[in-house]
Amino acid sequence: MFGRSRSWVGGGHGKAARSIHSLDHLKYMYHVLTKNTTVTDHNRNLLVETIRSITEILIWGDQNDSSVFDFFLEKNMFVFFLNILRQKSGRYVCVQLLQTLNILFENISHETSLYYLLSNNYVNSIIVHKFDFSDEEIMAYYISFLKTLSLKLNNHTVHFFYNEHTNDFALYTEAIKFFNHPESMVRIAVRTITLNVYKVDNQPMLHYIRDKTAVPYFSNLVWFIGSHVIELDNCVQTDEEHRNRGKLSDLVAEHLDHLHYLNDILIINCEFLNDVLTDHLLNRLFLPLYVYSLVNQDKGGERPKISFQVSLYLLSQVFLIIHYAPLVNSLAEVILNGDLSVFSSKVEQDIQKNSTKSSIRCFIKPTETLERSLEINKQKGKKRLQKRPNYKNVGEEDEEERGSEDNQDDLDKTKGTEASSKGIRTSSENEEIEMVIMERCKLSELSISTVTEQNTTDEEKSAAASGSEITNWNRPFLDMVYNALDCADDDYYALFVLCLLYAMSHNKGIDPVKLERIQLPAQHAEERNSYNHVLAERLIRIMNYAAQPDGKIRLATLELGCLLLKQLVFSKNGSIIKDVHLACLEGAREESVHLLRRFYKGEEIFLDMFEDEYRSMTIKPMNVEYLMMDASILLPPTGTPLTGIDFVKRLPCGDVERTRRAIRVFFMLRSLSLHLRNEPETQLPLTREEDLIKTDDVLDWNNSDLIACTVITKDGGQVQRFLAVDIYQMSLVEPDVARLGWGVVKFAGLLQDMQVTGVEDDSRALNIIIHKPASSPHSKPFPILQATFIFSDHIRCIIAKQRLAKGRIQARRMKMQRIAALLDLPVHPSTEVVMGFGHSSAATAQHLPFRFYDQSRRGSSDPTVQRSVFASVDKVPGFAVAQCINQHNPSPLSSPSPSSGSGSTGRCDSVTASSTSTPSAAQSPSVRSGRKGRRRVFSLSEADSHGGHWV
Repeated sequence: MFGRSRSWVGGGHGKAARSIHSLDHLKYMYHVLTKNTTVTDHNRNLLVETIRSITEILIWGDQNDSSVFDFFLEKNMFVFFLNILRQKSGRYVCVQLLQTLNILFENISHETSLYYLLSNNYVNSIIVHKFDFSDEEIMAYYISFLKTLSLKLNNHTVHFFYNEHTNDFALYTEAIKFFNHPESMVRIAVRTITLNVYKVDNQPMLHYIRDKTAVPYFSNLVWFIGSHVIELDNCVQTDEEHRNRGKLSDLVAEHLDHLHYLNDILIINCEFLNDVLTDHLLNRLFLPLYVYSLVNQDKGGERPKISFQVSLYLLSQVFLIIHYAPLVNSLAEVILNGDLSVFSSKVEQDIQKNSTKSSIRCFIKPTETLERSLEINKQKGKKRLQKRPNYKNVGEEDEEERGSEDNQDDLDKTKGTEASSKGIRTSSENEEIEMVIMERCKLSELSISTVTEQNTTDEEKSAAASGSEITNWNRPFLDMVYNALDCADDDYYALFVLCLLYAMSHNKGIDPVKLERIQLPAQHAEERNSYNHVLAERLIRIMNYAAQPDGKIRLATLELGCLLLKQLVFSKNGSIIKDVHLACLEGAREESVHLLRRFYKGEEIFLDMFEDEYRSMTIKPMNVEYLMMDASILLPPTGTPLTGIDFVKRLPCGDVERTRRAIRVFFMLRSLSLHLRNEPETQLPLTREEDLIKTDDVLDWNNSDLIACTVITKDGGQVQRFLAVDIYQMSLVEPDVARLGWGVVKFAGLLQDMQVTGVEDDSRALNIIIHKPASSPHSKPFPILQATFIFSDHIRCIIAKQRLAKGRIQARRMKMQRIAALLDLPVHPSTEVVMGFGHSSAATAQHLPFRFYDQSRRGSSDPTVQRSVFASVDKVPGFAVAQCINQHNPSPLSSPSPSSGSGSTGRCDSVTASSTSTPSAAQSPSVRSGRKGRRRVFSLSEADSHGGHWV
């Protein structure tokens, strides 16, 4: 940026020798400014380059030569910058000047240099200069300049911007005028500036903000947020065909930005600012617009309203983002225990008569614009002493009519304000929103406990609840929330209600006592013995609907319902769920099993879908914060994938997606059932990492099937390896130099994810590709191995191809049969020869041809732990003579889960000997560190097909 300054500095050889980073060159620049005090078309470029060069010298002097700033201050060179601005010299000069000033303040690091630049109040004169803000470039550089200055604010520099004597703070007041600028980057910069100002712990400055700017700024900000909410609601109402999702997403993102900004102000913990902001948010936005719309959907009334689903959606965002206790407690109190008397006309009339004790709970537009309000307050500040802030934003005319009556009241309030600024809260500073509803909290608690403790049906509980509400307390907001959990037709509203309950129970600012009134436990609740039966039954009913073939429950709704039910019925001592509710849940799980049976197929795609859904469910659990950032759930549930909506947030389309949904419902309800019964998961996932061979494992490969080959990778690398085929995996092994007969696994991949093809011009070669299991059904498969395998002759190539192909078939068949066992379907083992062995009729009748991965629960001496055995092709040195023994204790066919007595299971391996092959012994691989050289020996005769022991 500063490189062009060399082009004009000095016309002769003597001047060219002068260093541009020196005090002498700054003096020369000063001489140029004194000769060009008036901006003309001829010297405009010269002045711009001079300002740039001066800025560059000042940045250099800040780090190298303090005399540069001495000269700059001595000659008062900032005056030249201000004079150039005041001459209406055009946008080019203004843009360049703002740009160079911004660079200058960004790069100044020493406080002394910063004090030099900020002295004499010239910076404030530039801030209040009337720029042409219709020019986007000038607007961008101006707001960036203000943001840079705000980053330099601290207890020392704030005095250069806030003038306590004139009661003026130009940096702040000029910035907030752009809070509703059409350009989003400008609005973001304004929020950054205000947060930087609020963080400065300077009491006179903060009192000025509270007294002169807080009410106008926050009232206009709240109106601006509410206007965006109404626009968002209109977009939802008119976009049932999903045509304006881009606009809807922008509006939702803007609302999230607003909430995060409000939360950032609240967590600064400036108490009197938080009081003003909380009052405006509750009484001007959250209660009159968000909460009131929960029960009154009459669009013809005088009050502005939004739709029910938008109200729930926005309230969920509020509780997920904002954790300021006075605000969220007051809001939760109204939703859980409040009634419509909060908005009654009588209350409003009383409010208008005595505005100092309460506030108008109505979403109304401020009487004055922010700029006009700031100007009025500035003029009043010059005429009279500072007053107590008009927190409730009642018209200034009413303030003046009260006259002398307010003077004494102002003095009393000022004392209270001083006390609060020191962190002392008086009894009169209680949350006003709780004034009406707190009188009946005990009645409400009694009403709730009466209903929830009854172990009765839903109808009886509803009748009891309605009766108690009539006599004691009417809770229309809570009733509407519960009624929305009815998912007989769809889960459009239920999803938002579940999100709201989840957000309230996980909000750190909400008092757990308020949640306990409806027996909704907080995230870290203490020990308890009861729970909300009505809510639990509504959640279980959602799960029943989800398990129906024609259920309209989306997966996101079901998963969120499972999370809430776990939280509802779990305490520190475990599950406290009633037997009747557990039985209903087990019925829903059985329905999910029956639903999945309808989609169970012997095709390969079902196994891939089954494992992909389990993997994606465990890797990416439900994140409610991200769910509530998605604008697409505001629109009616759709079943077409053409909208681009995530599968869990919409209804299924076609048989494939219905299968995926049935699989996911089965997983969720199975996991919930096991969790509530405090039982471990023993059959999922189908492939467990601890049961697989891993890279760099050192195994005993004596008597194992090994085929020597040359592996040529895609990048041209060439290595010698031995190919081994296990029951689930293919491994590439190299001999271990430390021990004869042992090998180091250099690669291991699942057979089920493998593709084998021949090479046209070479009968000794195979192309093998093994894909990594996909993290989602839509992700592109990623090959973890893509290589050409060259064998010593075509016979060994054919043998390898057959074993790989048949091994893949058997691995997939075993898993399909395990899925069948999960679904309580009959298992029919195949009798065809697979991987070189056939299943005899005796063995087939007694043993399942797949294992259930229960080795982790068995001792190392358990004789039923065995690995697959294959005929030998190539053997590494160190062949050990096997001792074949007969074992005549076959275990009966049992369920996949371990028995309570011995911990043993049914048959784990499907390895039997072919009755036509010659009996031989083969040994499965064993890990060196764990087995201590022990060898497992099997008899492969038909009579001894299930035996083996360590020798």
